Amino acid sequence: MKEKLSYQLQFIIYSLIGIIFFFIPITVNGSTSIPLDYVVTLFQQHLATLTKVLILIVIICGGILPFIQKDWQKGKIATSFIFFKVLGAVIGILLFFKIGPDWFVSEKTGLYLYDYLVVPVGLTVPIGAAFLTFLVSYGLFEFVGVFTQRIMKPVWHVPGRAAVNALASFVASFAVGLLITDKEYREGKYNHKEAVIIATGFSTVTVAFMVVIAKTLDLMSHWNLYFFVTLFVTFVVTAITTRIPPISRMSTDYYDTPEIEEDLSDLTFKSKVSLAWTRGLTTVKEAPHLFKNVWQNFKEGVLMSMSILPTILSIGLIFMLIAEYTPVFNYGAYVFYPLTALLQIPEPFLAAKGTAIGITEMFLPSLIVIGAPLVTKFIIAVVSVSTIIFFSASVPSMLSTHIPLKIQDLVIIWFERSVLSLIIVTPLAFLFLG
Repeated sequence: MKEKLSYQLQFIIYSLIGIIFFFIPITVNGSTSIPLDYVVTLFQQHLATLTKVLILIVIICGGILPFIQKDWQKGKIATSFIFFKVLGAVIGILLFFKIGPDWFVSEKTGLYLYDYLVVPVGLTVPIGAAFLTFLVSYGLFEFVGVFTQRIMKPVWHVPGRAAVNALASFVASFAVGLLITDKEYREGKYNHKEAVIIATGFSTVTVAFMVVIAKTLDLMSHWNLYFFVTLFVTFVVTAITTRIPPISRMSTDYYDTPEIEEDLSDLTFKSKVSLAWTRGLTTVKEAPHLFKNVWQNFKEGVLMSMSILPTILSIGLIFMLIAEYTPVFNYGAYVFYPLTALLQIPEPFLAAKGTAIGITEMFLPSLIVIGAPLVTKFIIAVVSVSTIIFFSASVPSMLSTHIPLKIQDLVIIWFERSVLSLIIVTPLAFLFLG
């Protein structure tokens, strides 16, 4: 009896800690934000030098890691990214010591990227990963998953079990989400089309990344609005893209023998509550000890930082320099400009440029519109997350799974998601912020 009570208390208390840390804004000295943001800011303000040194070490390790992991054995895409990770490590060293020409070591390019993007991300991801333990490891997702099962098949054309997968992808990270999706696909729980829907429709950046975007664009006072609108837009766009090519035409073949999932649609609400409670407690019972779990997730967050920080630096800086010193993305913006003008988004060309650059790196759109009106910043902040597909991290992660994906299909899906996201989020932005 005492053991059962202990599991119940862990389920309730740990879930509440996770909810509070990520979703409950508090006001300190006139500034409103979520606790995660305050912890990261604390490190940046009071341990600035140490923080930058630690981030540089992470970046250098990220440049070395592909050789330890023998990434060249994982295919052509993984091999090509070895170059970008090594380049990112070199760039990190040069920027840390401020070595290089003015166009490179500039407050508008290299130093801006390093100080206002790489450092916050390098802090937020591991710290966020540690605290995500409370949100994802002690039954909350399993509890919620029971109630969301019945809408997954008719709305998103995926099995009910994908509900927890989708939530984990959105809240934990695209890397975690893709690992789960790949495992489920190989075990015959998803077919090809279902795996692609989940990988390209739900495996977006973590809440921690969204905090960095919101801080960059001064949206933390609208954090809950930003988070839930992004969640809504992402899921609505996914419901549409599942019904149009290229996803609608994809194969329904299985990687392995199909596994039939349990149908919960006939259960009464009371039975579902009982089942949800039982599944939540089972997850708590099977979970590792809290400190071991937090430490493990923190280490995974550090490894993720090692993987993404060098590519953010290399790919991000390359495209930032292109955006700053060439008209390339101005030309790309004309693809979206008729739509942003039609939607009457303030500074429509800037919004179009931010949308166009999103396929390269999901943070760059925020840097493009940092001086734009609030509505425009909010729209691009949402679009940069809801489009999901970007070449600095999510594309190589998707292509490294067993799910059959083609780069041309990913580019088409990115374009569809960009257009749909703009159409859906713009009236919401005007409604709540206009």
